[in-house]
Amino acid sequence: MSAGDIDHLMNLWSATQESKYGDLTDDNDSPFAGAKDLYSTIDSIPYADIPWEGFKVKYDGPLPETPPSWMTAEYEVWYRDPLAVLESQLGNPEFAKDMDWAAKEVKGRGGERQYVDLMSGEWAWEQSNKIVESDPSLSGAMFAPVVLGSDKTTVSVGTGQNEFYPLYGSSGNLQNHMRRAHKGGMSLLALLSIPKTGRDEQDSVEFRRFRRQLLHSSIARILLPLKKWMTKARLTKCGDGHWRRVVYGIGPYIADYPEQCLLACVVSGWCPRCPAEANDLDGSPDILVQRTHEHTEKVRAACGGNLREMWDGYGMLGDVVPFTVYFPRANIHELLSPDILHQLVKGTFKDHLVTWVVEWMEEQEGGKEKVAEMDRRIAAVPHFPGLRRFHEGRGFKQWTGDDSKALMRVFLPAITGLVPDGMVRAIAAFLDVCYLVRRSQISESVLEQITDAVARFHAERHVFLEHGIRDNFNLPRQHSLVHYRLSIQLFGAPNGLCSSITESKHIAAVKETWRRSNRNQPLGQMLLSNQRLDKLAAARAIMEPHIPLHLRDPRDNRRTIQTTRAPPPAADELEEEDIAAEDESEPVGLVTSEGDVRLPRVAARYPRPLPLLTAYLGGRIPLEEHIRRFLYDQLNPEADIIGMDVLLDRCPFVDPHLHVSVYTIATALYHAPSDYSGVGAMRREIIRATPSWQNGPPRHDCVYIERDPDEAGFNGLNVAQVRFFLSFKHRNREYQCAYVHWFEAFGEAPCDITGLWRVAPDTSGRAHRRMASIIHIDSILRSAHLIPVYGPRPIPKVHYSQSLQSFNLFYVNRYIDYHAHETVF
Repeated sequence: MSAGDIDHLMNLWSATQESKYGDLTDDNDSPFAGAKDLYSTIDSIPYADIPWEGFKVKYDGPLPETPPSWMTAEYEVWYRDPLAVLESQLGNPEFAKDMDWAAKEVKGRGGERQYVDLMSGEWAWEQSNKIVESDPSLSGAMFAPVVLGSDKTTVSVGTGQNEFYPLYGSSGNLQNHMRRAHKGGMSLLALLSIPKTGRDEQDSVEFRRFRRQLLHSSIARILLPLKKWMTKARLTKCGDGHWRRVVYGIGPYIADYPEQCLLACVVSGWCPRCPAEANDLDGSPDILVQRTHEHTEKVRAACGGNLREMWDGYGMLGDVVPFTVYFPRANIHELLSPDILHQLVKGTFKDHLVTWVVEWMEEQEGGKEKVAEMDRRIAAVPHFPGLRRFHEGRGFKQWTGDDSKALMRVFLPAITGLVPDGMVRAIAAFLDVCYLVRRSQISESVLEQITDAVARFHAERHVFLEHGIRDNFNLPRQHSLVHYRLSIQLFGAPNGLCSSITESKHIAAVKETWRRSNRNQPLGQMLLSNQRLDKLAAARAIMEPHIPLHLRDPRDNRRTIQTTRAPPPAADELEEEDIAAEDESEPVGLVTSEGDVRLPRVAARYPRPLPLLTAYLGGRIPLEEHIRRFLYDQLNPEADIIGMDVLLDRCPFVDPHLHVSVYTIATALYHAPSDYSGVGAMRREIIRATPSWQNGPPRHDCVYIERDPDEAGFNGLNVAQVRFFLSFKHRNREYQCAYVHWFEAFGEAPCDITGLWRVAPDTSGRAHRRMASIIHIDSILRSAHLIPVYGPRPIPKVHYSQSLQSFNLFYVNRYIDYHAHETVF
């Protein structure tokens, strides 16, 4: 909101109060006189009061007779004291329960080690031991690494140099889910300078060397206040009220591949972590060796300082000094974190595998038709809560990370039958790698699964060599897969150290603050906006525990209440159309439970008497019979014969005028720590069963139904499609139910090509009548996603709302989200 709008709002407030009360007093006047008063109040907040500082950098090498402009220009870097920023995070009471005050070892069932947060990895233990070995007096001190991240970002698509280079910092003690939650767990530390020059100079050796060294020198200068406290303990007040002796350190660095090369001083095309040769990345035995600063110095000495030899033979930039050289216990090659977004999702999947598959299709006879067929299949994928739709296939001019993730969820069934089976198996293996490393908790057994999936991918991807799509696989982003296991053992689950965190931070820290500026020298305005936002967030965190419940924001009341009792239905008092499609699947606040499915309190507008409801539904559904058979199951849980098979005469009778309420939605709440979820790792999902969704065609979602809790994976589940939800009372007891059409498993094992289970509609008789019944909603776990088995032949253009009725065989899509991949195997 602009200053003028704030002034206008305060004037309206005062005018409204004056018309209501007459004379204005301090109790009924507007809270602020105007924008200046509001800004002054925010600036006076004492919390997170970390001012911005700046320094200038200039080229200090020998100047030619006519120096280019970049040699004489001064480059400004703005930063905040990283020590103050980290102490603010450590002292934030909102983070107190989500901080690890020491290195930890997490054990799962059977004593198996689990890698979760940064402090659960081997690296935190190694650093803690090194600190005590170097100075025994530091025994018992808290080790506090700083997680760094940087990446250039553009704030507009218009003309002009609207590019910024933010550097972010986060306490490594903060648990992963809080760093991902964007609640101040990742703070803006600095805005680095971006040197510019003319086209004739931008590729010169001198300019590129200066640009690289400027980055490293700037980061080293920014982090200098921490250096003293990397070998000495600083007494620090923490968010739980305790004072601790804290020893800092340089922690993992979040960056995409080009940024990793820049930080590691490695030539593009080489691996920034290991010395494997660029022309044989995965075949070299050097992949088991890690680059170090000492290794670089030995190579420099062996090459006699010959920069060209270091560049060509070892992929090293011998004329640049990495910033970690200046800090104890820091090795940039070790500290580069795995980057799921750019290495796996955008890099290997979208830029490599999808591109190669399309290239192979286009080279075949009728190639364009094959590509069009694939796009039709992608567009025909049925509904799922929160699924991004591809209405015309993959025809995007500009892809985002979310687009690539959405394509990963539906790509495998779309290409099956159109490309060689080896390509399908290669992509299936790669998807398994992506979904396994994305988990929030990775056990030793999951590490073995990751190793196996990487080996399968490396074996199956040779199909692209056989068909002439590739000559080699010397691709650094794909090569990074071989380092994931060690990185997980060192730093815990990679989803807490992914560049998606810094990219999301760009929005609040850079893009939105730039839009709030007047675009005339916006940097100072952006820095001030960030400082004010941090002050407000810190003040809220400190003051909120002391505010009485009845004076808090109602949304905060709801979150607080949810920690002590079961949450209200998410769809309370809402009709089906009132819940937007983008809100179908979302994280939930501080709630902890394994799962629950609930109906809204307000029913849909259907007739309630049983005879009228049966007639309203067209008389096709013997609703009374289904209710009686359902009641038989409920009243005889130990019976040998289920209600669907028992003689109807043995089923309880119901009042012929029984009142039945019908619902078109239900809310599933379940524990999904690996998906985008709330602080309690809970996720909410809307299950729809409506004859018309958004004034369009019907939508009837599929669900997983628990069949046998003692069986693991899909063997313990059934799949059904919900036609509608209902509730009624029998003998003064309310039953909340769903009327469903059943699917049955096709085969006793997953497909040997895709690795996905298959199901077919469960039918009976020559007329192939769908098997249907009423089930209790307590047996529903969550939504299930089915994708048709399209087969090798072209399909007609099918609207996605009709896909479940138009095909006879379906894949059970375990790649629809991380929770499904973890549970439906």
